[in-house]
Amino acid sequence: MKLGIVGLPNVGKSTLFNAITKAGAEVANYPFSTIDPNVGVVIVPDKRLDFLKKLYKSKKKVPATVEFVDIAGLVKGASHGEGLGNQFLAHIRETAAIVHVVRCFESKDITHVMGEVDPLRDIEIIDTELILADMESISKRLERLEKGVRLNDKKILAEREFAIKIKAHIDAGNPARTIELNDDEKTILKDFFLITAKPVLYVCNIAESNLPAMENKYTELVKEKAKKESAQIITICAKIEAELSELSESDQETFLKDLGLEYPGLNRLIQAGYNLLGLETFLTAGEEEVRAWTIKKGFLAPQAAGVIHSDFERGFIRAEVMSFDDLFRLGSEKTVKDAGLLKSEGKEYLVKDGDIIDFRFNV
Repeated sequence: MKLGIVGLPNVGKSTLFNAITKAGAEVANYPFSTIDPNVGVVIVPDKRLDFLKKLYKSKKKVPATVEFVDIAGLVKGASHGEGLGNQFLAHIRETAAIVHVVRCFESKDITHVMGEVDPLRDIEIIDTELILADMESISKRLERLEKGVRLNDKKILAEREFAIKIKAHIDAGNPARTIELNDDEKTILKDFFLITAKPVLYVCNIAESNLPAMENKYTELVKEKAKKESAQIITICAKIEAELSELSESDQETFLKDLGLEYPGLNRLIQAGYNLLGLETFLTAGEEEVRAWTIKKGFLAPQAAGVIHSDFERGFIRAEVMSFDDLFRLGSEKTVKDAGLLKSEGKEYLVKDGDIIDFRFNV
């Protein structure tokens, strides 16, 4: 899962990025990894792995990971190369979803680049830059398609018709993700690689004084906008997340309790990302390792097996499946089996979050 963090200057974007990547650095098994100066990999918090590692006496634990890209150079005019606009566009096209950090706090010490705090205006500035970039992209695509029309190829004609439709929608100032499409059009859209087609998660950055309520007059405005777009929204305090990232796990729990919070913002951010992209996790466990695997919701057993290795999918025979909840409740694989809850599933089995699976295959 690769998430691109965007936002205007001084909204707390970099503070959040630094906090979440530092949190990842504290896990010895999967240290923070700098791929580029503005890319960080963090683990997905999952206490189920700790239980499984202890139960199976596994040699290692391999959690799922999330890649966060701190998109640089996003200012007004970025679509025309202002700031680090070209770099920004290249990075964001590679992400699966956009995490849009919106300033929802007032501060005399941190000036807003646009003067006053106005989250809807800030969102519109970034949306406009993304839309302008897509306008240019779709126009170039349409030019190429027009040249191929004379070939009378059905695929080219369908793409051209779709390009005209999506161009009219974007030219009217609308993100591509807000257009209604049939299944065929959704397939074509994926091949257009439009930035505004990516799902969006709004992250409202609030002041510490807004905890633990997690809302204020600004977050309500963003919530309404997100609702209209069918986008997701979470509220965090980046300043608090930065402080949390400096603490040990036990001190974090105490600090969160004092603030009236149950989980760090990172946990909620990752969970929201999973929900946004329609993802879930299945688990494998044994003496060598316990591991979390990220898949799309709706994957059948052979597809899930293919995430581990293509041979597993190609030679799939069956899947031995039990739920983590059953194993946790009953305490051992034997008691799960004795209770008739360890099941042999075939090719049509729909994998569920928290399934512990042992795949049988032959190639």
